[in-house]
Parts: sequence; C-alpha cells; structure tokens
Amino acid sequence: MAVDYGPLAVFFAVNFLTPGLPIVRVVAATTAFIIATVAAMIVSKVKAGHISPMLWLSGALIVVFGGLTIYFHDQRFIQMKPTIIYAMFAAILTFGLVTGRPLLQSLLATAYPGLSAEGWRKLTRNWAVFFVFMAVLNEAVWRNTTWDFWVGFKLWGAIPLTLLFAFANIPMLLKHGLQTGDKAVTDLPPDG
Repeated sequence: MAVDYGPLAVFFAVNFLTPGLPIVRVVAATTAFIIATVAAMIVSKVKAGHISPMLWLSGALIVVFGGLTIYFHDQRFIQMKPTIIYAMFAAILTFGLVTGRPLLQSLLATAYPGLSAEGWRKLTRNWAVFFVFMAVLNEAVWRNTTWDFWVGFKLWGAIPLTLLFAFANIPMLLKHGLQTGDKAVTDLPPDG
C-alpha cells in the first residue's frame, strides 16, 4: 500500500506544507509527486521483483503530466492526469468485457477467490462505469474550481468515493461466489 498511496500522500503533504502562492505549491507538490512515484517504482522493483502494469502506467503519466505542469507552470496538466487514468482504465475494462477477456480477473484473481464468471463480468462492468463517472467528475471539478478545492476533492472526495464503491460491490461479490474467511484459504503454505 505504501507503494500505491505513498506518492499521493507526499503530494498532499507538500501541497499543504508549502507556503506561498498557489503556483509555488503546485510546482513543489508536483515535483515531490514525481520523485515519490519514481521512488515507489524502484521500491516495487527491489522488494517485489517487478513493477505492476498499473504502476508503470500511472508512473509514466505522472512523470509526463507532472513534467508539463512544472515546465509550463500550469496546474491543468497534473489535474488532467486522473481523468486520463480513469478513462484508460474504463476503456481497458470495457475492451475486456467486449472481447470476453476478463482483464480484471487476471489482475485480481487471488483477491477474490471463488468468484464466478458472471461475478467477474459484473465487477468489471461496475468498475468500468465507475471509472467513466470518476473521469467526468474529475473534469467537472478541476475545470470549475480552484487548485485548493481540487486537491481537497482528490483527498476527501475521490479516495472515499473509490473505497465506498469497492465496499458497495461486496454484496454482489458474495452473491456470485466470493469466498470469505476460512473458505477463502485454499492452499496453505507448509509449516516450518
């Protein structure tokens, strides 16, 4: 989780702690975000032996759009990045649904043991729709509010909405075979 959320926490902290004009906070927070993201990718490679495709994608977009934000002193680039990520995730999941390849299942199979094929289809559909919603919402917020409001929305709006959405899917997952508790453990490692 530190690899996934650490750079975002650094971004929020630097934005909050940096004094001065909004553009100074934008550049400082974005610079810290890029550095923390690259560090997270290195840590992932060293600790896990690989960098997940999602981290590669997110990291590349952070470096590119963050770099544009810093170079042009224009926060719109970093504010567009979540929209692009949400739209890409929605497109990838929709492509998987249309072609009959459950891409979400290949990424999260161990997190949802016992989930039926229908459950995977519904979960994929739900997340695709959610990502479209979040892309539109991010666009509406950054285009119509201040930098500070958008940063607050990212922390107090987007993250809680994502967690609430994930929890809202649990009844559907249970209905479609998700195993919980002791039933979820299928292969225990040998003792000793």
